[in-house]
Amino acid sequence: MKRINLSAQTGHSLIIVGETIDNCSSYLPDSHIVIISDKSVRNLYGERFPKGDIIEIGEGEKIKTLTTMHYIYNEMIQYETDRSSFVLGIGGGIVCDITGFAASTFMRGIHFGFVASTLLAQVDASIGGKNGVNVQGFKNMVGVFQQPKFAICDPVMLKTLSDSDYRCGLAEIVKHAIISDEHLFEYIENNISAISQRDPVVLERLITDSVIIKSEIVRQDETETGNRKKLNFGHTFGHAIEKLTQLPHGQAVSIGMVMASKFACDRGMLDSVDLQRIITLLKRLNLPVSLDISSHKIVDAMKKDKKRKSDVIFTVLPQAIGQVNVVECPISLLYQLNALGGS
Repeated sequence: MKRINLSAQTGHSLIIVGETIDNCSSYLPDSHIVIISDKSVRNLYGERFPKGDIIEIGEGEKIKTLTTMHYIYNEMIQYETDRSSFVLGIGGGIVCDITGFAASTFMRGIHFGFVASTLLAQVDASIGGKNGVNVQGFKNMVGVFQQPKFAICDPVMLKTLSDSDYRCGLAEIVKHAIISDEHLFEYIENNISAISQRDPVVLERLITDSVIIKSEIVRQDETETGNRKKLNFGHTFGHAIEKLTQLPHGQAVSIGMVMASKFACDRGMLDSVDLQRIITLLKRLNLPVSLDISSHKIVDAMKKDKKRKSDVIFTVLPQAIGQVNVVECPISLLYQLNALGGS
C-alpha cells in the first residue's frame, strides 16, 4: 500500500493506493455520511458501502450537468445534510467530478472524499481537486478547485472494468509519462502483456507513479495558472473530439495526444522518433490514434475550450518523451494543420 500526501491551498488530500473499499470507513469522520454513486457501481459494491444515505445518479457523460446537480442538492436537503456531514463519492471519473462539485458548493462547501472504482478515476479524476460539470456538451465549463480529504485507489476494483473503460485509464497514464517521466513511459513499453492482463503489481506501480506525478504538479500550481496546464496534454484536442463524436474520454485524449505530438513534430519541436514511439505505444495499448473528421470542425469546437484566451489557445506540446511545453497557439494556425484530422 502506498500513501501520497497532497497539500494545496484548498486543503490537504491523502491518496491511498492499494487500500480497499471495505476499509474506507476508517477514513470517514464520525458524522452523517452521504454517498453518491451510480447504478452499476452500486450493484457491484453496494453491500460493501459504509453506512450512509445513498444518492444514486445516472451514468455516462450526458448526466454530468447542472440538472443532475439540482437533483443531488434536493436529495441532500431531504437527507438533512449540513456542514458537519461528509460526502463520499464511490465510482468512476464522472461520479468523482459530480461529487466534488456538489460537496464544494452545497452550503458553501462541506468535506468530501472518493473511492475511485475505475483506472481513469484512480490516476486522474479523483486526484487534484478539479471538480465540475459540463454545459451544452462542453467539458467542465462550470466548476471549482477543492481538494478531497482522501482518495482510495484499489487496483482490485479494476477487475470489473470493461475493456473500453480500462483503456481510457491507460491513456491518462501514458499522458503522465509523456509530460513528466520517460522511465514510466519505458516501463509501460516493457510491460504491455502484464498491463493487458491487469496484473495488480504492475497496476499498483502505474497508479502510484501517476498519482505522484499529478500530485507534485498540483502542489506547485493548484489553480492551473502555470505548470498544471501541462496536465492538459492531449485534452484541448480531446475535449473537442468528445464534443463532436461522443468518444469515451480516454480514447479522445489518445487521439488528442497524437495530434498535439504531430503538431509539435511539424513545428520542429519533437523528434520524429519520439512521435513514432508515442503512436506505437498507444496502438499497442489498443487505443485509437487517428480520426476521420474535418479539422475545421475540431478547431471550431476547440474555440469554446476554457483554455482559450482571445485569439489563442493554450496548447501543450511535447519536446521529448518526459518533457512538454505550454504554447500559446494562434487559432488561425490550427485551421491550417493537416495533423488535426490525419491518421
